[in-house]
Amino acid sequence: MQTYISPWPVTAELPEFPRTVSILGSTGSIGTSTLKVIKQHPDLFRIKALAGARNAKLLSEQAAEHRPDYLAVLTEETARELKSMLPAGYEPEILTGPEAYITLASLDEVTMVLSSIVGAAGFEPTLAAAEKGKMIALANKESLVLGGHIIREACKRTGAVILPVDSEHNALFQGLAGHSADEVSRLILTASGGPFRGRTKEFLKTVTRDQALAHPNWDMGAKISIDSATLMNKGLEFIEACHLYGLPPEQVDVVVHPQSIIHSLVEYVDGSQLGHLGLPDMQIPIAYCMCFPKRVPLELKKLNLAEVGTLTFEKPDLDVFPCLKHAADAFSAGQSHPIVLNAANEVAVDLFLKEKIGFTDIPSIIGKALDAHPGCNVEEAGSVLELDAKTRRDVTASII
Repeated sequence: MQTYISPWPVTAELPEFPRTVSILGSTGSIGTSTLKVIKQHPDLFRIKALAGARNAKLLSEQAAEHRPDYLAVLTEETARELKSMLPAGYEPEILTGPEAYITLASLDEVTMVLSSIVGAAGFEPTLAAAEKGKMIALANKESLVLGGHIIREACKRTGAVILPVDSEHNALFQGLAGHSADEVSRLILTASGGPFRGRTKEFLKTVTRDQALAHPNWDMGAKISIDSATLMNKGLEFIEACHLYGLPPEQVDVVVHPQSIIHSLVEYVDGSQLGHLGLPDMQIPIAYCMCFPKRVPLELKKLNLAEVGTLTFEKPDLDVFPCLKHAADAFSAGQSHPIVLNAANEVAVDLFLKEKIGFTDIPSIIGKALDAHPGCNVEEAGSVLELDAKTRRDVTASII
């Protein structure tokens, strides 16, 4: 696959087993699912580092079980709390602050990095792993939304290999295996539609925090759950797909599939479509990436299509859910617009979760930020971070 963001994993040189792993975001939903996979196949991995933001209790439990040499949290207070919870005789190095994640992504003794930090905070650690030529299991879509072109260049220079953990992009990856880029007609991302599929604009004005957090199919963290409810999650995945597979936006489509059984499809020039089916459990794509090219057994319920019964599909309603259109328009507008899109979204989602704005204010805030952005060059990581910070300041000042 000549247009893939990194050396094509099928033919690339990959680290041998057991792989030495750094898990960034170990206390989140992806991180905890990853540890479940590793526990089922302990002979394939050695956990070197775990990073867990502010969840000292869960991180201490994970650390006590897996005994990594390094731990990372965001604050000194959390570090002190974490240290007090660790078993006697176990003394890992505990790093603090956002830079700690960069360090854990860059460790010489680590051969594989799981990047599952939520939001723009994942960009620098993911880039650091790429700069060091690591095998990266990527679950942080914002890394590519902010700087997919920068990470692509880093992979080209270092030989870093990226495997997509998001169920949709993992499905596309599997559907593309064995085919050349010129055989591909388009990629079709499937979306559950979230908890408000089929609802009206008027209804969305009444949506509460708890309603938006109640996803019908997937167990996700708060931020991603809200993104799913607005369809921004699918918008970010749209941009991610363009970066991962090197395709223009007109060759990437989205279809709503409420059952979340088909995780995405690849359409070929002969009109055929290859889809990936499975129950909505993130252990499946995580195991595929972590163990690639092995396919390993998992202790999960198997898909029974007779029990599922019916699979349905519909077009997304861009009038009711404009975030998806905002994302597509931002990618087409230029390299800097997706940075503005993501920053505005993260500010708006945070305010909604704090119940300071309404649900329909989220796309409105994003649209206004994009309209106000004139465009600029973002050829290096510093420029990405500066624009991200500026957008957050501007959006916050315009609201509060």
